[in-house]
Amino acid sequence: MDTVWRVTAAYFFLMFALRAIGKRDLGKLAPFDLVVILLIPELLSQSLVREDFSLTNGFIGVATLLALVFLTSAASYLSKRVSRAVEGRPAVLVQHGSLVPDAMNRERVSPDEIFAQMHKSGLEHISQVKWGILETDGSISFVPREQGGGQQRQEESDVA
Repeated sequence: MDTVWRVTAAYFFLMFALRAIGKRDLGKLAPFDLVVILLIPELLSQSLVREDFSLTNGFIGVATLLALVFLTSAASYLSKRVSRAVEGRPAVLVQHGSLVPDAMNRERVSPDEIFAQMHKSGLEHISQVKWGILETDGSISFVPREQGGGQQRQEESDVA
């Protein structure tokens, strides 16, 4: 049972620590993905190199981790409050052709990063952007201003 408690503590510590450092620093990986990627090898390594001599202990650790991932995902799906705590909220970086300095400072995004992603999306000037949004996965999405007819959404998913 000690293994289950240790894995649970490590899981929540890593999940919230990674959430605290911000979306931009995680790149394309969701906090869950990163936690699982970091913990699974650690949980199995002692069993595999025979420091623990119990493969069962490693399997219990991984099973606990995967159960926590499932339960956190289900809780996020069922509750907006849990979802916001785990995944965060999108941040508006550009609003009606103007940069939003408070949001940029809070998310640690420079104007150069916004302009680079804007150009990759085919937008040349900030005045062409109705909304620029830092998504919860770290990507920046742009909603261009209407030009003549319909409005289209252009996204750039690689900002890491």
